[in-house]
Amino acid sequence: MRDITLKIVGKQCFDNKEEEQMEFITDGQLYVRNGSVYMIYDESEVSGMVGCKTTLKVKGDSVKMRRIGQVGFNTELYFEKGKRFSSTYDTPYGPMDVEVLTSRVENNLNMEELKGNIDIEYNVSLEGMAEGKNRLTIDVM
Repeated sequence: MRDITLKIVGKQCFDNKEEEQMEFITDGQLYVRNGSVYMIYDESEVSGMVGCKTTLKVKGDSVKMRRIGQVGFNTELYFEKGKRFSSTYDTPYGPMDVEVLTSRVENNLNMEELKGNIDIEYNVSLEGMAEGKNRLTIDVM
């Protein structure tokens, strides 16, 4: 396992309103197993999920994100271009159905140097109440 620094930028645009951006830098760990890259990091106050640990499994052009936390945020999302994924997003206010439709996953990780970035664009629907376009960029520095 190797110590890394991650820069995570998330952009959201719900109901055609102005785009919101969240950005933070955090320390984490990275390891490679069976052709997949795993990145593990703790969420921060910036993401609104203090106490959560996020694990990313990157294999080719697909990304599985799993969040587990003490504060009630537990979820798993899967991103692969053209694929629709449904899940339940556990929050302190109760579970919410979430559906993502991924339009782009770009894996620019250099496997020899274990640096680079991942860029994901997807549409998200929260129980059909809110729909939006999201972009998630993760830089391994």
